[in-house]
Amino acid sequence: MNTAVIRTKRKNIDIREDVFHFLSIKAAASGTNLKNYIETLLEKEVEDMDEAATYQYLCNTRPDGAVALDEKETEDFENWLEI
Repeated sequence: MNTAVIRTKRKNIDIREDVFHFLSIKAAASGTNLKNYIETLLEKEVEDMDEAATYQYLCNTRPDGAVALDEKETEDFENWLEI
């Protein structure tokens, strides 16, 4: 049996009362609860994201993988690769 584990994160957010009320009505009209409705909205937002723009943003703001190694780090990495 092949079982996939989906990791989740928990985050408390503050929502204005009018937005909360409107989303609650939309959730009920969709036949779901507010939590599931908001989760679905967020998942759709991620699916619609432009991957190239997201990658560009991450390269500019979090260049973890784009930082050149110094000589010692390069040597350690090559030793680890056994090359």
